[in-house]
Amino acid sequence: MKTPGRILTGKMTELAQSERFSIRSGNLPIWCPGCGYYGIHQGLNDAIQRLRLPHHEVVTVSGIGCAGRYPFFADTYGLHTVHGRSLPVATGVKFGNPKLTVFAVGGDGDGLAIGGGHLPHICRRDVDVSYLLFDNSIYGLTKGQPSPSSPRGFRTKASPAGTTDAPLNATLLALAYGATFVARLFAGDPAGITDALVEGVGHQGFAFFHLLSTCVTFDKEFKTWENLKHAVHPVPDGHDRSDLKKAIAHVLDDDFSTGIIYRKERFPEEED
Repeated sequence: MKTPGRILTGKMTELAQSERFSIRSGNLPIWCPGCGYYGIHQGLNDAIQRLRLPHHEVVTVSGIGCAGRYPFFADTYGLHTVHGRSLPVATGVKFGNPKLTVFAVGGDGDGLAIGGGHLPHICRRDVDVSYLLFDNSIYGLTKGQPSPSSPRGFRTKASPAGTTDAPLNATLLALAYGATFVARLFAGDPAGITDALVEGVGHQGFAFFHLLSTCVTFDKEFKTWENLKHAVHPVPDGHDRSDLKKAIAHVLDDDFSTGIIYRKERFPEEED
């Protein structure tokens, strides 16, 4: 009869032989315990492994914020850029060497506030970059100020009476700006993130991934794990992800459906 110790040793050996963790660098993630970003980290790592992308042909480009730490934790090339500038830098990397697989990663503050002006242009240019927007609706790294996606009434130390501004909907923005691949996903579902990323990386054009997450340190009432787990649900069966108008209508009506919302091939007339 196998003892628990022998079973654990066997599992560790199996994991080592699978090379599942070879994508990880020698730097362990240092987000807060329970942070949703660990799930996103796992989802992206597993996608790179499943696609069997050579690590030296992958580049991750980040801005500033909690999400900006990702390049330090991956055994790929990486660029930790200035606040809000991950998308133009990622565009330059892709244009400089189109053979590279380029991921841009950033938070809701990084991507919707100071960097918000770059999103429409990478969408309309349809640059072949995958952008992961980690959205926990708060500035976690700078101790909990409300962000552009914080809901009205959200109370933080910087907004003790509750925010009064209307929140931005990142999925809706990407659709309105003309992104040709749009997915909304949940940090608590790493496998779902991996599946969507695998499809998105294969898409010829800009792929946008809106990742709903939680900040366990500074958000105790809105995007908590309990609330998100009850709110998120798959896109309905039969959802036509090729119809932009229906995709926009769906997102306007449903804030928490997850999956691939929209996909349009860039040059369908050139396909065999």
